[in-house]
Amino acid sequence: MAVALYNISILLYRLIIGLVAPFNEKAKKFITGRKNIFERLEKDFSEIDSPIVWFHCASLGEFEQGRPVIEAFRKSSLNHKILVTFFSPSGYELRKNYTEADFVYYLPIDTKRNAKRLLNIVNPALVIFVKYEFWYHYLKQTSERKIPLYCISALFNEKQRFFKPSGSFFRKTLTFFDHIFVQNEKSENLLKQININQVSVTGDTRFDRVVDTVSNPKHFSLVAQFSHNELVMVIGSCWPADMAFLYPIINRSKNVKFIIAPHDVSENSIKQLEKGLQLSYCRITEATTESIEQSRIIIINTIGMLSSLYQYGQFSYIGGAFGDGLHNILEAVTFGLPVIFGNNNLEKFPESLALIEKGGAFSFTQQAEIDEYFKRLTTNIDFRNEASEHCKAYIRENTGATAKIMNCLTQWNK
Repeated sequence: MAVALYNISILLYRLIIGLVAPFNEKAKKFITGRKNIFERLEKDFSEIDSPIVWFHCASLGEFEQGRPVIEAFRKSSLNHKILVTFFSPSGYELRKNYTEADFVYYLPIDTKRNAKRLLNIVNPALVIFVKYEFWYHYLKQTSERKIPLYCISALFNEKQRFFKPSGSFFRKTLTFFDHIFVQNEKSENLLKQININQVSVTGDTRFDRVVDTVSNPKHFSLVAQFSHNELVMVIGSCWPADMAFLYPIINRSKNVKFIIAPHDVSENSIKQLEKGLQLSYCRITEATTESIEQSRIIIINTIGMLSSLYQYGQFSYIGGAFGDGLHNILEAVTFGLPVIFGNNNLEKFPESLALIEKGGAFSFTQQAEIDEYFKRLTTNIDFRNEASEHCKAYIRENTGATAKIMNCLTQWNK
């Protein structure tokens, strides 16, 4: 009965996406990206003799989580081919040309027929799901074929359906994995409470990824000129709800410069952001050596720069907590920047809570709170330096997840 209800929900989801597609660009890509997908798969895999390692990522965030392991596989298993699949267009569209994978595809909708067909075509030697998304038919079919099946960088909390009295069907999906590598002990304990014992704590692979970024950041000469000998706050992935708190701080600051990288870099979004600014600013795409010298704010109206921009700041604000969820704080923290962010739904982001406890991060709900953190970080050098050291120590303590996972996979798949 549970499987039948699951199948109906999957088909209804596909029907709704199809109905919405003519009016929604993301839904349209979801549909068109899967058009003739099996014919394309058959063409790509028809003459492949090498063993295939299949990684599945829900979207871009999960991809970045799995990327260190994907690239470790690429280096250590030169005779293997790598397939990466995405469920969401936001992941696929940005990484469809990812050079470390041999094939990048959308994942066909999770039906028994689709799962069998994909596995027949690809015939993977190893299957790895990253963090989230536990598709029943794909996992069951993989397990029944005795293909090694793992989940990496998984993160669980007690609110998830696996841990509800009515969650027996979803708990079943977890039994298909040969092993689940989780980020923390809380996740391990939750799984063991429901008799999922094929689990071990290896940590968060994102730490390894951001450390790589810090070791070889991109250099931006105009931003370096802008920040030279100045106190700079980097505002990353901000939304209008974040800027509502930040405008009062920015507009009255005389001794701090700001690099603002909004999450949405469309022209309308940038124009709305600019309306609230009272200090001199320039857009990075239009900046010159002269305009940089005259500006107190740089607006980053393009993508691909933010992860390296933190090298030019002394502390940071990270957006998203007042909306769908806090964005990546580890990139800033790895550069040693203390971080400020909102206080909503932080239980989904354990690194934020850990850093608050250690003194490297600060969350708020009221204007007076963020005003106080900003004041302390800009006027108290000892306070800022101490928070920075807490950030660096936290990163050092948590690197190495990729090596742990690769070591286990190598041992178990000899």
